[in-house]
Amino acid sequence: MPVDQTTSLKKVLKPIHLWAIAVGLVISGEYFGWNYGWGVSGTVGFLIATLVVTVMYVTFIFSFTELTTSIPQAGGPFSYAHRAFGWWGGLIAGYATLVEFLVTPPAIAFALGSYSHFLYPSLDVLHVAFACYAIFIVINLLGIKESATFSLVVTLLAVIELLIYIGIVAPHFSYQTFVTDPMPFGWPGVFAALPFAIWFYLAIEGVAMVAEEVEDPKRTISRGYIYGILTLVILALAVMIFTGGIANWKLLSEIDYPLPAALGIVLGRDSSLTQLFASLGLFGLIASFHGTVIGYSRQIFALARSGYLPSFLGEVNAKFQTPHWALLAGGVAGCAALMLGTTDQVIILAALGAVVMYMISMVSLFVLRKKEPALERPFSVPLYPFFPAVALILASICLIAIIYYNFVMSLWFFGGLIVVTIFIVLTGRHKVL
Repeated sequence: MPVDQTTSLKKVLKPIHLWAIAVGLVISGEYFGWNYGWGVSGTVGFLIATLVVTVMYVTFIFSFTELTTSIPQAGGPFSYAHRAFGWWGGLIAGYATLVEFLVTPPAIAFALGSYSHFLYPSLDVLHVAFACYAIFIVINLLGIKESATFSLVVTLLAVIELLIYIGIVAPHFSYQTFVTDPMPFGWPGVFAALPFAIWFYLAIEGVAMVAEEVEDPKRTISRGYIYGILTLVILALAVMIFTGGIANWKLLSEIDYPLPAALGIVLGRDSSLTQLFASLGLFGLIASFHGTVIGYSRQIFALARSGYLPSFLGEVNAKFQTPHWALLAGGVAGCAALMLGTTDQVIILAALGAVVMYMISMVSLFVLRKKEPALERPFSVPLYPFFPAVALILASICLIAIIYYNFVMSLWFFGGLIVVTIFIVLTGRHKVL
């Protein structure tokens, strides 16, 4: 699908920016959210779920990089599926990706509010969350290079902080504590924990949303993705394992600030180091919130530019060359979600959108390999077709598990997709998409 040059985006991003966006999009997953997985599976059960999901993401990212470098457009998965299957493929991928990137920021904003409330009890959680939307929409309106530079700074600080956290808690790790009541719900608990394990890596594919704004995308994107996933695998496993050996998992499985709480157990809640870490912990949440704001705005922009959403959402600000209406519209949707759901529900819904998008992306990869064998592929997935097949199978298992353990929420998700599809068909828009 050709890109209208009158609505094109500025190409300024380098490999270090993409690494920062890739890690920054996801790194809040190391700070909160994953610990809810302990509540349904225990420590060892969740470790198994995390290892399965890690394999899925490693094989997915190597496969997804082929698509992103071959078709570097802001729509990301939407663009690949549209090219492979036409309007209905684009609709499924676009809908799933949009749900993922619209509901992820509210969860992070709520965690920002919870961390702030942990530090300063007088601060209201929701008020802080709303303020985050206002501040970061303004930052993103100023331009992608400015946004990426900000993302680089806060991501570096977040990574450094996690390394310091690991260094502090590692000497206090107890294997006996980690294996206490390790799988209280058996193997069913492992499947129930999959969406929370996905939260460790969820949204890394958002790098594809800024593909149009990358200098030399054919070389730069693959480096950003690969360095990003390697960084996240190391951090995710280290944080989860060492935290699990600090105290009984039941003490940390239902809160939005598990790392400060773990430090509070080791050093004392009133310790100056605990308070300092909780303050610095905001960097990781800020990095991810900032990255997901970039992600949802580019997805809305791409869908609007292609005719799936109102055309004004595909407009670019003349001065800053940023999709201003898309930024604002996603912000309004996110603030509404803040008032309607809980953190664990939002994580499950985001994971549901993610795995649907992963599945159609991998199928698109297979189809495009046959449909367009001459398509320039600057990066070819290693061990094809093994890697994309593994990613597709594991994503399918995750989808089945999420639907089984969250049936009502899944009905809302797929019901929304059916309603949108019917609307597009009845209005005849599918004929021109």
